[in-house]
Amino acid sequence: MRRRGCSYIKQPFLPEDSFRSWGNYVNALKQTPARFMNQVLTRSGDQAELEAKYRSQHEMKKTLSSWDLMWFGMGAMIGTGIFVLTGLEAHTDASPAVVLSYLFSGISALLSALCYTEFAVEIPVAGGSFAYLRVELGEFVAFIAAGNIFLEYVISGAAVARSWTSYLATLCNQNPKDFRIHASGLAENYNQLDPIAIGIIIIICLFAVFSVKGSSRFNYIASYAHLLVILFIIIAGLINADTDNYCDFAPFQAPGIFKASAVLFFSYAGFDAVATMAEETKNPARDIPVGLIGSMVITTFIYCLLALTLCFMQSYKEIDVDAPFSIAFQSVGLGWAKYIVAFGALKGITSSLLVGAVGQARYLTHIARTHMMPPWFANVNPKTGTPVNATVVLLVATAFVAFFTDLDIIGNLLSISTLIIFMLVSVALLVRRYYMSGVTTTADRNKFIACVALMLGSSIGTAAYWGISEDGWIGYCITVPIWILATAGISVFVPHAWDPKLWGVPLVPWLPSASIAINIFLPGSIDRDSFIRFGVWSAFLVIYYIFLGLHASFDTVKEYENKNYAEGSKVSTAPKFASVAADNKNGHANPSV
Repeated sequence: MRRRGCSYIKQPFLPEDSFRSWGNYVNALKQTPARFMNQVLTRSGDQAELEAKYRSQHEMKKTLSSWDLMWFGMGAMIGTGIFVLTGLEAHTDASPAVVLSYLFSGISALLSALCYTEFAVEIPVAGGSFAYLRVELGEFVAFIAAGNIFLEYVISGAAVARSWTSYLATLCNQNPKDFRIHASGLAENYNQLDPIAIGIIIIICLFAVFSVKGSSRFNYIASYAHLLVILFIIIAGLINADTDNYCDFAPFQAPGIFKASAVLFFSYAGFDAVATMAEETKNPARDIPVGLIGSMVITTFIYCLLALTLCFMQSYKEIDVDAPFSIAFQSVGLGWAKYIVAFGALKGITSSLLVGAVGQARYLTHIARTHMMPPWFANVNPKTGTPVNATVVLLVATAFVAFFTDLDIIGNLLSISTLIIFMLVSVALLVRRYYMSGVTTTADRNKFIACVALMLGSSIGTAAYWGISEDGWIGYCITVPIWILATAGISVFVPHAWDPKLWGVPLVPWLPSASIAINIFLPGSIDRDSFIRFGVWSAFLVIYYIFLGLHASFDTVKEYENKNYAEGSKVSTAPKFASVAADNKNGHANPSV
């Protein structure tokens, strides 16, 4: 049975055996420890992830080229961050050295993009980092990471939608509060209702639901207009530059630069949405590297130019934190330019919302294919070739948050989630290259585990020392050499267990190791309250996994195994780090889909 809009299939929302009756569910809960150990110690396989897409009833249409992916990546990243965060961080933390903050964040994001690219080429599915982590680090780690990706998409989408209202007000020469409804009965930070944000999300939803190619064309138009505005800002701004504004380049020194870099990393969040479109790419081996890496390099270059322009136009002490470029142009006698800035921001915000909507739906679709989320979300509409159910539900959640919530306090939380996920993908790439059950010997496996542990420990130590020590340097003399030795140990003493067939990250293990170190280091500049929020959300994800996701996934694995056994084929996959006995015996442990 099919209805208009969200597709409808006559089956339970939770169709797995564990949820067919209360008795079944109670029995499943009693088996939670055994099931948890079974699932957490197993990994999926490349082929299993590729085959999972057939559970969506209909395949997504392969319509995207490298050009599409590049514009999608730029559309996802060049949004509100550059127009708001640049002024905030230049004024409060980094001064004119904010350009170095953008550069450092860009290098970190580029290293992560390289790791994403290798996975996306080899495993071209809609699951993005969830699929990559499930293959290499197991489904538990993958699910916790995916849950934080959802948090990033929903909250950042809501923040971007509300900022759409703010820039529309600027374009109309009005105060943003005039476009919102004040609800006196609601708590502070939740009482500025934003119906315009709901409206723009509905429009974005229609584009994302009806055609990914149509979304790409819309993104082209919006991005072209956006780049023209950016070009105007750079040329007009540099013509009115005052070099004296750069005399005091870095008064806050390194602490201010890196603190700003941690916050500005949010401006690069969104490139991972391109990886989720691999399933709809015509030629993943050719198109994904060009699209992903190309969009990252161009975006970093644009960010640095805009940061330079802003600080050349106006002293960092006078930069307005709410409308930095508009006020900067006004200060040099070009007040009319604020309308052009607002127009460009609206175009960038719209592109960011659209790419976020497309990417988050594909994450949810692939997770639902594993049944860790209800499989209803995995349905792909046969006419549009898009995951309608997942798109609509996630955008409804985004609209709900955008309607009520002032999201000023969420930026750091989003950066933490993103940085930790990117770090895990880099670890997963090292596991993929250097550990394969049945190929890697016990001695090599133990050396690899020891080196990775030292690499992670030294990176955490560096970040912690940075956070608690203002002027100290002795700690770095210990942690940095340990990181170098650990990375060199993998390079020299652990042989490759697998080499990429189509496209691979160069200079392994050094580039993934550098990505791990930077992605761990940057959160060391983020406030404690953001880590508390991150911990609370992650705890909620663990509870959901233990009481729902674990049992649904376990039943799906068993059903899949029984089906293959009945067909005369036995499917099994390797554990994350199986026991020595299991490795020596048969090279794999408990199977997983």
